Amino acid sequence: MDLALGDETERLRDEFRSFFAQHLPADLSRKTLLGQKLTKDEHKGWQAILAAKGWLVPSWSKEWGGPGWGPLERFVWDEEYSLAGAPRANIPSLDLLGPVIIEFGTEAQKREILPRILSGEDWWCQGFSEPQAGSDLAALKMKAVRDGDDYIVSGTKLWTSWAHLSNKIFALVRTAQDGPKQAGISFLLIDMEQPGVQVSPIITIGGMHAVNEVQITDVRVPVTNLVGKEGDAWTITKFLLGHERLVGAGIGPNMALARQLAAALERTGADGRLIGDDPVLAQRVAEVETDLLALRYTAWRVLADELSGKAPGPEVSVLKIRGGEIQQALTELLMEVAEIESLVHPWSLPEGAPVVAPEAAHMAQQYFDRRKLTIYGGSSEIQRNIIARRILNV
Repeated sequence: MDLALGDETERLRDEFRSFFAQHLPADLSRKTLLGQKLTKDEHKGWQAILAAKGWLVPSWSKEWGGPGWGPLERFVWDEEYSLAGAPRANIPSLDLLGPVIIEFGTEAQKREILPRILSGEDWWCQGFSEPQAGSDLAALKMKAVRDGDDYIVSGTKLWTSWAHLSNKIFALVRTAQDGPKQAGISFLLIDMEQPGVQVSPIITIGGMHAVNEVQITDVRVPVTNLVGKEGDAWTITKFLLGHERLVGAGIGPNMALARQLAAALERTGADGRLIGDDPVLAQRVAEVETDLLALRYTAWRVLADELSGKAPGPEVSVLKIRGGEIQQALTELLMEVAEIESLVHPWSLPEGAPVVAPEAAHMAQQYFDRRKLTIYGGSSEIQRNIIARRILNV
């Protein structure tokens, strides 16, 4: 397969690189590449820069404030975005809910919700998983009972990313108990800034506060906040998870980590030799780089199908599985390189010098945080079931 792009696409890639070089604040890029936590204000400041350029929502149509790019342009954008170290915390709003509202929302919902996402007035989080419903979303129990022009909603959502920074949540709720489990689920938009909504932090093994538990107790939600038809959330969910799993392939983030690893191998270890001179380490690096190249080839095949008008199919599950595994392998290698560097005795360094290079200081946190990649957005076990059923016909 030829990975060369046409002149127009390469020109656009150069434009992306030039934009990031001129407008992405260096401190935000450094923090993002090192895995450091950014504040909501820092995220909103960067989003305002992107919005002014018209590049905040690359998957949206021009009609609703997007650049109107096709799959190829978005693919190149995702690569360069990650390589530049640009932060993107508000994924549930920008990459997931926005396309859902454009595809399934009423005109009133589009006019109300989409501009507030673009302006940063509303930050949305995704309320799917529950204590007893993770990968098996059909087992969810959060209920929404119709009462006149409202639903009364009660239940608990778990592992809700960025809920502590959000004022809105789009949630899967059970509106019917009879019939097939999937047929009783609806897609509801809920205001979190009201009595009855409680957000509790969950600190991950890497010491990060990114996920939360959200408890909703007898909260009234207008029926007008229903997206699509009552009981038809499964259609919307499959559409949304298709977007999420494409993001989950992590082509750009993997390329950024591979670049960091290449730089780390050029540093001098405790024995005075280049770290990359270790033959065992060099072989492992070559293996993961080969896996990453294969992942990109697979992504290009999916992209070629999309450009021909074919909707993403079960092959997206392959991208999800391998993308997560490769990120885990890369962070594991970076972690090992950091351990090699940490063998330097503190008393042998100049006063005030760090024991570990700044590039490696946050690697443990990234290593632990990326253990989740083969769980969220549909675990690897679920993805393998999809592959077995729809590709292997077993």
